[in-house]
Amino acid sequence: MIPPQDPAPHATFPDAAYLVLSSRLIPDLDGGFTLATLARARQMADAGVAAGAGPLLLTVDPGTPADHARHRTIFAERGLVRHPERMRNLFDEAGDPDGGAARWLREAALARETDADAAAPVDAPEYRTITGADGAPVIGLPVIAGDPDWHTSTAAVRVHGRNGSVVGALAGFGALYRAWLDHVVAGERVIAPSGPRPVVVVCESRQLGELLVPWSDPGARILHAIHTIHLEPPYTPDAPINALWSRWFAVADRFDAILWPTAAQRADVARRFGDAPGSVVAPHGVEVPAVSSPAQRSVGRVVMLNRLAPGKRVDHAIRAFAEVRAAVPHATLDIYGEGAEHAALEHLVDDLGLAGAVHLRGRTDEPVGILADAAVFLSTSAYEGQGLALAEALATGCPVVSYDAPYGPRELLARGGGVLVPDGDEHALAETLVRVLQDAALRDRLSAEALPSARAVDPAHAAAALAAACTLALANPARRLRG
Repeated sequence: MIPPQDPAPHATFPDAAYLVLSSRLIPDLDGGFTLATLARARQMADAGVAAGAGPLLLTVDPGTPADHARHRTIFAERGLVRHPERMRNLFDEAGDPDGGAARWLREAALARETDADAAAPVDAPEYRTITGADGAPVIGLPVIAGDPDWHTSTAAVRVHGRNGSVVGALAGFGALYRAWLDHVVAGERVIAPSGPRPVVVVCESRQLGELLVPWSDPGARILHAIHTIHLEPPYTPDAPINALWSRWFAVADRFDAILWPTAAQRADVARRFGDAPGSVVAPHGVEVPAVSSPAQRSVGRVVMLNRLAPGKRVDHAIRAFAEVRAAVPHATLDIYGEGAEHAALEHLVDDLGLAGAVHLRGRTDEPVGILADAAVFLSTSAYEGQGLALAEALATGCPVVSYDAPYGPRELLARGGGVLVPDGDEHALAETLVRVLQDAALRDRLSAEALPSARAVDPAHAAAALAAACTLALANPARRLRG
């Protein structure tokens, strides 16, 4: 029986200036993170943010203006960004047309922040110089080599004047990022009779989130989005915490909302660390354009869509497929994606004699068409933030076979659409694939269940959850400024 459909919610975002902040947004880099961040901006635009133009998309990677222009063009051509002019980068705006640093940056360096961490910047032993269009120095970035916590350093960020000399300094990357946000917000904030327009920053990057806690703007609210798991192997709720998360948890209660992609991750964190105020489940909305489904899916075709990275455990799928082929000789496995494991996986395919059945297809721009044609979508990931490709499979009606790994698969398949396999059990994986591939009635049932299951993370539900979090955050003073 197909589960009943939930009515589509309506997202109403409160009046505010909206910014989406990410460390970087570069085509074909960072996998689902980039796609999910850009999708959030599109969904906010569809819900009426900025009269349909959507939020500003802000990045802080020190690429060149030419690089960033090329990235915007590629995103626009792929339909991932509708208003590329709303993508802005700190370093594109750091230079003055007359030479040296922009006025906002010079003023910030001269004034400096007064909090204890930013009061006394100290020179680093090495600097990377960012130049303007004329080749003259604009910013000197401290090089913090070999330190995963480089972003927290208060080593001086040097600011150059029009004659090339250093006119001031900011205490580290955090002070630099906050100074730019002050500049951006000043241009976006409208002063109404009721007072300045509030600002909502959706921070997509954990490292940036830590650096926003000292931001002194009382009219700004920070919503921190989560994209990945916080645990180390074996990824159980009591497993060691990823070292990069430890400091983040110490400041989590300073954000005005935390957007967890799954209820399971939110619950695990609450049990272990306490439930930070403002913690909500706000999934990444998965958009799937309409496609003409074939009259019959390609019989025996199993597909995977993921990076070729260790955490995706594609080797499990390949080894399991050696068993699958023994029972289902016509079965094929098409693996789409690129990554560091490509050569090792090719060797594994050859060693197992599966060259005619298992194919590494590389990157694709047509994931929806592939999923619409496949008999089964397969996921062997050790962990997920949510499982975007799995959700895309459900939205195309493609039956799923997935390891029961944290986080995402169990929630996405709770209403049907796929079969969960004990995590890491390659033999059970092979047996399940054989069963699904040999049972047409089972595939038809799973396909019928898939669309209702996908609706839990469709754009309407995702935007409504985000809008509710924004409304709640704006109804209260900024948490990071409370005594």
